[in-house]
Amino acid sequence: MNVTQTARRALLAALFTSAVGFAAAQARAPQPAAPAASLSDSLPVPAAPAPKQSKSWVLLDAANGQVLAGENADLRVEPASITKVMTSYVLAAEMKAGKIGRDDQVMMTENAWRTGGAGTDGSYSGFEVNKTAKLVDMEKGMVVQSGNDAAIALAEHVAGSEAAFAELMNAYARKLGLKNTRFANATGLSAEGHYSSAHDLALLGRALARDFPEAYSYNKIKEFTVGPITQRNRNLLLWRDSTVDGIKTGHTSAAGYCLMASAKRGDQRLVAVVMGDTSENQRAVDAQALLNWGFRFYESHKLYDAGKPVATQKVWKGKADEIRLGVVQPLLVSTPRGKYAQLKPTMDVPKTLVAPIEKGQKIGTVKVTLDGKTIASAPLVALDDVEEAGFFGRLWDAFWMWWESA
Repeated sequence: MNVTQTARRALLAALFTSAVGFAAAQARAPQPAAPAASLSDSLPVPAAPAPKQSKSWVLLDAANGQVLAGENADLRVEPASITKVMTSYVLAAEMKAGKIGRDDQVMMTENAWRTGGAGTDGSYSGFEVNKTAKLVDMEKGMVVQSGNDAAIALAEHVAGSEAAFAELMNAYARKLGLKNTRFANATGLSAEGHYSSAHDLALLGRALARDFPEAYSYNKIKEFTVGPITQRNRNLLLWRDSTVDGIKTGHTSAAGYCLMASAKRGDQRLVAVVMGDTSENQRAVDAQALLNWGFRFYESHKLYDAGKPVATQKVWKGKADEIRLGVVQPLLVSTPRGKYAQLKPTMDVPKTLVAPIEKGQKIGTVKVTLDGKTIASAPLVALDDVEEAGFFGRLWDAFWMWWESA
């Protein structure tokens, strides 16, 4: 055997080892153990209990934003006081940025009092006009009591006017990817050009719970007192289901009765949104049925951890011979119970990788399918830097790349 044949066989052996390493890395990816199969698991998932009178509705898994069921979920409708979830999100984001503080003294202006106070026949908090209160108390008055006056006062404190605050709301909506949403005010009172969708609102609720858990926690407070006035949270599920911890109710004559409800059972959180229902009780009944159905028939799984290797890939013309690939965010999926073992992950990566490669650079995509449908995907990125090799190293690899392609 001549030197060239020996070198070529050595290279092929190395490539084979790399391929085996790739498969092994995929097999070693962190995955929860599949539960034992049962007769029930082999049956199809029954249809979701669709609210009969609702204009639109959706059930979403908060872990990954996956829609489990819905109808007219992207229909643009009036969001009523569910709007205040975005008001809460903006407050929390601006507080995190250091622009406002929880102990700020917020003035209940005459405009806020006249526009959203007790004399308007809408939900109000009861803070006295032309007096101040701590921002955190004013926010609880908005969240628990659904106070329109508190929402306007907070908007004025943050942005100078409610109109300017609405611009902030829309900017955050775009960052969150809410495609069928536009806000004209901080309260949810009917206004031209003020709309959202059940799907967008579910994504918003998911974002508040994920990004700002303290602000989210105000939504499970059952009652709040301002001066002599104590008001109860209008979310009836807080009294009916101990796993429900939010999120927000809404009602206007145009919007009907609306509810964004969320519950956490074990490590799984679901968000149900029901828009345009017929009564306060019916929206609670409908949302409860959706949550129970989702928890009964679906489960969440984390397939890959962020920053941990999912696979390795051969690198040419680099100081290192291979590179580790992974995901930036944990890859989570929701599956019908008992279907975990049927998940099929596949990876789409270039056949040839050439240095230099920077850490964080997108290399390919990992997809997860179930019954032939893609249910999750994420970019594969480089977990390390691979610097370019020296002149002779690059020359040597260039030769073997040519040899392999010949």
